[in-house]
Amino acid sequence: MEYRRLGRSGLNVSILSFGAGTFGGIGPLFGAWGNTDADEARRLIDICLEAGINLFDTADVYSNGASEEVLGAAIKGRRDEVLLSTKTSLPTGNGPNDAGSSRFRLVRAVEAALRRLGTDHIDILQLHAFDAATPMEEVLSTLDTLVRAGKVRYVGVSNFSGWQIMKALAVADRHGWPRYVANQVYYSLIGRDYEWDLMPLGADQGLGALVWSPLGWGRLTGRIRRGAAWPAGSRLHDTASFGPPVDDEYLFRVVDALDEVAAATERTVPQVALNWLIGRPTVSSVILGARNEAQLRQNLDAVGWSLTPEQTAKLDAASAVAAPYPHFPYHRQEGFARLNRPMPR
Repeated sequence: MEYRRLGRSGLNVSILSFGAGTFGGIGPLFGAWGNTDADEARRLIDICLEAGINLFDTADVYSNGASEEVLGAAIKGRRDEVLLSTKTSLPTGNGPNDAGSSRFRLVRAVEAALRRLGTDHIDILQLHAFDAATPMEEVLSTLDTLVRAGKVRYVGVSNFSGWQIMKALAVADRHGWPRYVANQVYYSLIGRDYEWDLMPLGADQGLGALVWSPLGWGRLTGRIRRGAAWPAGSRLHDTASFGPPVDDEYLFRVVDALDEVAAATERTVPQVALNWLIGRPTVSSVILGARNEAQLRQNLDAVGWSLTPEQTAKLDAASAVAAPYPHFPYHRQEGFARLNRPMPR
């Protein structure tokens, strides 16, 4: 297993990490993802640790906290062997303070997560959504308090836009508060929006990408094929409306390219899709989800080998999309492209 620095921090994380969204299994979305109990979770974590994975990710909104509870039970007695990442800010109830990133909410959410996880600190705390109603100074000063208290080690964000991150970093720098070092993002061969703004921001400002749904919301498992119905048992039957939409023709174009590369490398479609992500700039770790041991072991074989430049180019071309404004001039004309290159040092 390879380890990378998490952004511009000193923390080393495995290039593959494990997402506990399948733990607990409560509600229409998370119930469809999986319902792994503590015993099953313990076995999956055993396999992850044997493979060298050290980062495990969850959130308070996953199955109403049950994911954190199951993860906490599964790591009991080996807390020092793992890094725990969790997220908060999305609604966890109907009360007036059950959503957002106010001081009240953050402190209460962290205390609750610590209880559920059975630990005294969270290694990486990420804000799960931007809270436009709470002053940024309140959010960041609260994170500073949590870090100084030893309850949180590093901070990050998820599902933020570029300007929201940059404004927060400016405020943090002004006051000497902890900077975000992680950005948990949706990124895959059929979801490359991350590359337009957030990837250059991450490279410039030192945020490492923790990639969620690297198989395109279950569409790059190798089971989705042109002209065929979704296979029985696919979670897409129940969860497609929750995830990012994908044009069918675009999806099949990418899957065709994945099939070609998979055949040439004697790997599976998911392994090729994951390996492509591992090679992308700013990616610190790719978060795997697995409902069972077989899925997990297959995905773990995405590391330890590399795509050739020609294979990478094939996947790049198949998944390319037209650049959105204001990026398209830089991608259409070489003269404009030169404006977007960094000055030589």
